[in-house]
Amino acid sequence: MSFKSLGLSEALLKAVAKKGYTKPSPIQEQAIPPIIDGRDVLASAQTGTGKTASFTLPLLHYISENPKKKIRPIRALILTPTRELAAQVYANVKDYSAFLDLKSAVIFGGVNQRPQIAALRSGVDVLVATPGRLLDLHGQKAVSLKRVEIFVLDEADRMLDMGFLKAIESVINLTPNRRQNLLFSATYSKEIKRLAHTILKEPIQIDVTPENSTVKAIAQMVYRVAKSKKTALVIKLINDGNWHQVLVFTRTKHGANRLAKSMANSQISASAIHGNKSQNARTKALKDFKSGKIRVLVATDIAARGLDIPLLPHVVNFELPNIPEDYVHRIGRTGRAGAQGEALSLVCTEELDYLKSIEKLIDLKLSKTIIEGFEPQPDEATTPPKQGQNRNRRHRNAPSNNVKKHSKSNNNQRSKRRRNTSN
Repeated sequence: MSFKSLGLSEALLKAVAKKGYTKPSPIQEQAIPPIIDGRDVLASAQTGTGKTASFTLPLLHYISENPKKKIRPIRALILTPTRELAAQVYANVKDYSAFLDLKSAVIFGGVNQRPQIAALRSGVDVLVATPGRLLDLHGQKAVSLKRVEIFVLDEADRMLDMGFLKAIESVINLTPNRRQNLLFSATYSKEIKRLAHTILKEPIQIDVTPENSTVKAIAQMVYRVAKSKKTALVIKLINDGNWHQVLVFTRTKHGANRLAKSMANSQISASAIHGNKSQNARTKALKDFKSGKIRVLVATDIAARGLDIPLLPHVVNFELPNIPEDYVHRIGRTGRAGAQGEALSLVCTEELDYLKSIEKLIDLKLSKTIIEGFEPQPDEATTPPKQGQNRNRRHRNAPSNNVKKHSKSNNNQRSKRRRNTSN
């Protein structure tokens, strides 16, 4: 199947070709036609599957094919959980709209709001935003969502993890009742199903690439280690392997800072990114990591969500996540597009229950190794550490019966489902 067969305009096909894409990914192939048809969509897709293009291309197609004559109200709103993801989505919108007469903008916290307000005042067709800054600017009457026709909630599961449910509800209440809704989530938890029931109207379900099939394509190894020796072990592995691009996950912000400092003291260039870092510091750390200026990026799950790091060779779980699906998110950043990649986990005694849950989820017994001098201590605690966030989720439940499988709509259905776009 080609992009042309999906019904996209010539201007969008030209932009796609310019980026070097020749064939749509599975999520793009399944999501673009029903979105163009005006259907609400509930999609399960991991980062790295091409999901951003699966909603940006059809919404750009609709807006460009149905232009407003004099004014530029915000017609498409894309809500994301993090600054990094917002910036990444915005970059995609800019690239794909290169040959269209459309304006787009991105707003998020941690940076000066004045340029964002100026961009909004000049007129914006497509807005990418994080919830906090969006509601803040709305409170200042700097942004209006009264003309939104397409609402996209990206990485909805992470939105809920970060406690954005009330913010999401507030944003939705600022938009018209008649709108097209697109909800993208890596998993279908009870909370996601409940949110979907609230937002979506007769949605089409799209579920691509089951998580564990992706995971099984990645080389995975578990190192059993004493908790007190994890730092020394990860430094040894990086040095012995002469690794030059390593993404390391910790459970806490302070842990990320400590580990990055220890690596720097061992002559391994490293930076930490987490919620307490300024946006400029996070952007610089990511830029330095991509360019090879630093070898190691130490991140918490929330800060790393949405990071676009192509062909990442090494992911290290310095600490296992207490949510098994987060393990899948983490290691899914390596081995993309057929590239070689490996994921290593340093597991102490108190994390064994976490490891069992992960192996159950991915339906795979992971190979375990003990390196001499780093053995687990027999008197170590066996109780899993308490988490900073109590996230009661993840059951791999299928969406409820009101979710329908995709079937193509005809032109009459399309016109009925679109909201009135009169000026």
